[in-house]
Amino acid sequence: MELKPIGIIHSPYLSRAQAPRQGAGRQEICQVELFKEFQEGLRDIERFSHIVLIYWFHKSKGYSLMLTPSWDTKPHGVFTSRSPDRPCPLGLSVVELVAREGNILKVKGLDAIDGTPLLDIKPYFPSIDEKSHGQIGLA
Repeated sequence: MELKPIGIIHSPYLSRAQAPRQGAGRQEICQVELFKEFQEGLRDIERFSHIVLIYWFHKSKGYSLMLTPSWDTKPHGVFTSRSPDRPCPLGLSVVELVAREGNILKVKGLDAIDGTPLLDIKPYFPSIDEKSHGQIGLA
């Protein structure tokens, strides 16, 4: 399997220590730079208020199958967490699309580190993506 980035994420967060734990509610404007050869694929993206970004946690430090999250004192399986340190370090964020300027998307609500490789962009559909009856199993 081979994954090739389609762009780069530019953010004010230069390290993991600077990045927020979650992007939801963040007001900083981040720029998502799509490589020019993929720009045509952005046609009509402005019609969406929110988009889903899929990216590679390139600063991941390996992983442990068990970890103790910041919100608990007991260890849990890595797949119950949103830690960037995972067997396949993929990140996913639903962000607000503020503007598009050519191959650059300006977004809010992102917690990715500057230079993060972008793997895909998908539209966010509340009627499909929102799960109003979902349960948080460990809260």
